[in-house]
Amino acid sequence: MKYQCSRIIGILLCFGVPALAESAPEPISSDSDLHQFYAEDIKAAVSVHIADQLDNEGIFLIKDEQTEEMLSLRFIKVHDPVRQIGSSIYFACTDFHVVGKPKKIYDIDFWLSPESGELEVYQTKIHKEPRWSLIYGWYKQPRYTFVNDEISYLY
Repeated sequence: MKYQCSRIIGILLCFGVPALAESAPEPISSDSDLHQFYAEDIKAAVSVHIADQLDNEGIFLIKDEQTEEMLSLRFIKVHDPVRQIGSSIYFACTDFHVVGKPKKIYDIDFWLSPESGELEVYQTKIHKEPRWSLIYGWYKQPRYTFVNDEISYLY
């Protein structure tokens, strides 16, 4: 599914949003694939991947690598910005909440690469897990950070 920028610009102009329509998004391109990928393409590919993984009740299931627990989550959003790592790897960070507990949020990362002209998710990892604090309530505790675009585990 490709995001058609010209169609969106036309829609924006129809609704009186000329300032947004005048500046097209900057391309994120890949040397190994002759296609240009925009931030919208990365977000769309992640959204399609998530939609494809949902069960009949709209629940995203993922096994927690650390606890071995199967998590039942609901999608919230894709974070801005999405990004390119190297010449042909793309990255998006998302939020999901535990079913029935909207403040208990997991941050899940997705890595994508071009396959036959389309972006496909090839890796998914839990980046931050929900933790409870008497002072702050629910917050997201990171499991890893990035050093030179490589994962560095915190504990």
